[in-house]
Amino acid sequence: MNTIQYLEDQAARAERLAKRITDTLTVEKLLIFAGERRREIEVIAGKRRHA
Repeated sequence: MNTIQYLEDQAARAERLAKRITDTLTVEKLLIFAGERRREIEVIAGKRRHA
C-alpha cells in the first residue's frame, strides 16, 4: 500500500465513523482529520505530477 492509498483509507475510515457517531465534537474532529488527510493526498499527488 503506498502513501496515497494509506491516506485515502484513513480519510474514508474517519468519514464512515463520523456518520455513525452522535457526539458533535467527535464528528467534527473526525471530519477535520479526514480533511487533513485529503489535503496531504493533494500535496503528494501535486508533487508527483511535477516530478
